[in-house]
Amino acid sequence: MSRRWVGLVFGVAFGFWLAWARLTDYRAIVGALRFQSFYLWLLFATGVATTALGLQILSRTGARTWLTRAPLAWPPVSPQRRHVVGSALFGVGGALAGACPGPIAAQIGEGRLSALFTLAGLLAGIAVADTLGKRQPLFVGAPCAGEAQEARG
Repeated sequence: MSRRWVGLVFGVAFGFWLAWARLTDYRAIVGALRFQSFYLWLLFATGVATTALGLQILSRTGARTWLTRAPLAWPPVSPQRRHVVGSALFGVGGALAGACPGPIAAQIGEGRLSALFTLAGLLAGIAVADTLGKRQPLFVGAPCAGEAQEARG
């Protein structure tokens, strides 16, 4: 099975999970942002804890990626100003849209046309960040863990 098919299968499965877990529901997202409902916060905390534990296990066992068999590795990166600024912009965009970028495709798949505006905002944000990254030192610095891995191969 090609990498694209594997990616498609995992992406569709993830989209179904997002919808099933109500992570595509505007009311659930806004309720969490207003601290009226803690369902999503508990779900996020569970995800972070599970990921942290899983990454530690994978790192200590010398695991390799499924598709390329490359060793799993990520360099530690100290938080920088650009991370704080990016996080703030991400939060503002999520609050304005009532959604984060993760469920955009699932929302579009559900027929929620409002997700097209979120997608447009996401693409505009990427274009602005790319443009600013070439001009301002705020966006220059050590690569994020994912960027460092991609640069290697």
